[in-house]
Amino acid sequence: MAKPTIHDVARLAQVSIKTVSRVTNGDSYVAADTAERVRRAIEELGYQASPNARSLRIGRDDAVGLIIESIGDPFFASVTEAVEDAAREAGLFLLVASAGESPDEERAAVRGLLNRSVRGLIIVPCHLSYGAEPVRSRPENVPLVFADRPPDRLDADVVMIDNAATGHTAASHLISYGHRRIAFVGTEVDQYAVGARLGGYRAALEEHGLVFDPRLVANRNLAAQRHPAGDTDLPLSRMLAGPDPPTAVLCGNLLAGVAAARELHRTGRTDLAMVSIDDFPVADSLDPAITVVTQSPELMGRAAVELLLDRIAGEESGPRRVVLPTTFIARGSGEIPHPHDP
Repeated sequence: MAKPTIHDVARLAQVSIKTVSRVTNGDSYVAADTAERVRRAIEELGYQASPNARSLRIGRDDAVGLIIESIGDPFFASVTEAVEDAAREAGLFLLVASAGESPDEERAAVRGLLNRSVRGLIIVPCHLSYGAEPVRSRPENVPLVFADRPPDRLDADVVMIDNAATGHTAASHLISYGHRRIAFVGTEVDQYAVGARLGGYRAALEEHGLVFDPRLVANRNLAAQRHPAGDTDLPLSRMLAGPDPPTAVLCGNLLAGVAAARELHRTGRTDLAMVSIDDFPVADSLDPAITVVTQSPELMGRAAVELLLDRIAGEESGPRRVVLPTTFIARGSGEIPHPHDP
């Protein structure tokens, strides 16, 4: 018979795992009837707290770490804010490190935070294989939670959306308005999230009998933000100047959406249908307003902290995957029909 876990106690007592931890650590702020219900569940199940689990009532110097690719990315800036708020509520400080676009920087960020004796790490994995290094050598009982994308070759807790389904939904929407030549732009299609969304886009094309054309895929469209305003030699502009141009564009993430919107409005091509995966500032103020598939960075950040707190409290269940919902918001740009449709 499997050893009862803190999750089993929480389920039987109908409370959160955090509440169970507070009761086992003698927190006087738990209501008396709730504490009694937890104690009865512990006795009934024969639960014994992990000897390595520490109280969530922790000292001022306790901290958790967060590693993201760039704090300048608006989406991950919002994730960071949510993680910090949730950590503060649990009595934890947050240490944040940006990994940039380099495996060496990501490796240094992970090792640096582990060397600072953080209680746990939340990681947005970018370039490293976490099944190989550097987390194999991490100190004992330092839990890891991954956000936005799963780690390579490592079974661990992860919080994310269904990226392939999101790409499929966005592409199918454009196809429903008669579009057959749909460009896909993304900042890094070889990374998991954008790559999975590209896979969903390809699946939607196949489902509707359309041929995938690799010439309609623009990688690293973020370059549009780094070129002078008069430069027209940009990925989307080159596609539109070609012999069989796209009539619609699907943006694989927030930065690609910002870059594509800027490019289309600067060149007067607002007749092109557009859907962005991830919302961005002023998207609803443009003409036409940008249709988006949006996710909640706040929900992602808080869900990641909850998983981490469970592990800090001694939760010993297998790896958990939390799939967050997305919302489709039709604003106008994604509803522009194919120009030859009646």
